[in-house]
Amino acid sequence: MAAPAACTRFSDNYDLKEELGKGAFSVVRRCVQKSTGLEFAAKIINTKKLSARDFQKLEREARICRKLQHPNIVRLHDSIQEEHFHYLVFDLVTGGELFEDIVAREFYSEADASHCIQQILESVHHCHSNGVVHRDLKPENLLLASKAKGAAVKLADFGLAIEVPGDQQAWFGFAGTPGYLSPEVLKKEPYGKPVDIWACGVILYILLVGYPPFWDEDQHRLYAQIKIGAYDYPSPEWDTVTAEAKSLINEMLTVNPSKRITASEALKHPWICQRERVASMVHRQETVDCLKKFNARRKLKGAILTTMLATRNFSSKYDAHGRSIITKKGDGSQVKESTDSSTTLEDDDIKEDKVKGGVDRSSTVIAKDPEGSTPGGSTPPQSPASNKVGGLSAPSAPSAPSAPSGAPKSSGLTLGPLLIQSVQARKQEIIKMTEQLIEAINTGEYEAYTKICDPHLTAFEPEALGNLVEGMDFHKFYFDNVLGKNCKALNTTILNPHVHLMGDEAACIAYVRLTQYMDKQGQAHTHQSEETRVWHKRDNKWQNVHFHRSSVTPPFAMK
Repeated sequence: MAAPAACTRFSDNYDLKEELGKGAFSVVRRCVQKSTGLEFAAKIINTKKLSARDFQKLEREARICRKLQHPNIVRLHDSIQEEHFHYLVFDLVTGGELFEDIVAREFYSEADASHCIQQILESVHHCHSNGVVHRDLKPENLLLASKAKGAAVKLADFGLAIEVPGDQQAWFGFAGTPGYLSPEVLKKEPYGKPVDIWACGVILYILLVGYPPFWDEDQHRLYAQIKIGAYDYPSPEWDTVTAEAKSLINEMLTVNPSKRITASEALKHPWICQRERVASMVHRQETVDCLKKFNARRKLKGAILTTMLATRNFSSKYDAHGRSIITKKGDGSQVKESTDSSTTLEDDDIKEDKVKGGVDRSSTVIAKDPEGSTPGGSTPPQSPASNKVGGLSAPSAPSAPSAPSGAPKSSGLTLGPLLIQSVQARKQEIIKMTEQLIEAINTGEYEAYTKICDPHLTAFEPEALGNLVEGMDFHKFYFDNVLGKNCKALNTTILNPHVHLMGDEAACIAYVRLTQYMDKQGQAHTHQSEETRVWHKRDNKWQNVHFHRSSVTPPFAMK
């Protein structure tokens, strides 16, 4: 590890305050600059846990962030390296995600979408002018400076950003997020700044109708769509969008990167610079409604991935037929069977990641590993239920990192047992909620079941024939027609529960469900299934938002 570059200590300049988020190798805490009283977000990285390559990536991110000074980019104010910790001091961004703010607005029009994409393009133009390509533009990285009306959009997370001088095109590695990857990256062709413009086109499409231009549950089919630019403008939602808006999308989603519009050119497009005259001012309620579902789905996607990994922890990494739960796709990337549109993929310099965990970045990372790796040999994907603060997110880790230098004594070693007790108590709470849900199923109490489940509950289970079902109607059928009518007595046991906490408001549990029952003829039966459930806390109440069941269960126990 290189010697500390800075002669000053973090604690000389800043007072650390409360924790805002936590990751496997970092903690994000609010801090106050002593000389000015200004508030910032400090990402404190435990460099003892990083490999030499990871440390180089960390330095690259800091170097890039120092170059970028723009009102629409989360600014890095300070970078202090000490013996075992690296401190990155960013803007304290408190407005949350742009996409979440839009659905909470009373009014949202095409003109509002134009203003949003303009700010995003301004940030991208500044990056490109400074020889920086972001490579991971997506909704999760578009934040608002504050909760005030009209707060500036801020581009965050430069963990995948690279330095590309001029119009250079080269193969910089497979990196980005599936639904936002450009055709040239998927074709493994030389690429450069145009990849960010393609992602802007995807984002603009979503801003206008609330769903993405490219979508498929199968990764191969999704990539095939993107490679040829197979998108359209279906009725009726696109009928009310102006031709100028579609024109800009078309120029952004041009398959040939050399013919794709640049950030500078896009900012001069009439739909952007003549917004008042060109863009529609009609409220787009259907877009807001679709965007709510889109937000919920992308938040859930990462949780499902984590759930599948938790399943692998207790039932090995193979299913009942000996097939790997997480499979190798044709391009070598390690991904789950269905498209996870919020998961970042990266294959840059992954060999050393097998020995030590990767840099704790602000999005879920799956490092491509052509040689394969054991479950314990790589960093597990980070939780989507993370705190985005100062352009960072810090998902919960299984254990708290060591206390950084200069931290208050209360965050030192004496806090360890309390944190462990707190984690165990929360895990027991999830197990208890799961038991209550199954009890409601066993007793056929549909009303109690609905109180525990999210109204838009999604599920994969044998009865759905491999399809993802959403909502309660599918479940209500079994309560009305099957539950309790085919048996005299029923008992369920949860075996080997494994709880994975994802921040303070999300968790998943994986377990074996053993069901014993007596049929109407007095015959005893026992069935076993493997289940995983994703829980989300809303208004201080846990709700089951997704579950997955494998194997075969008796028809009266399906839920």
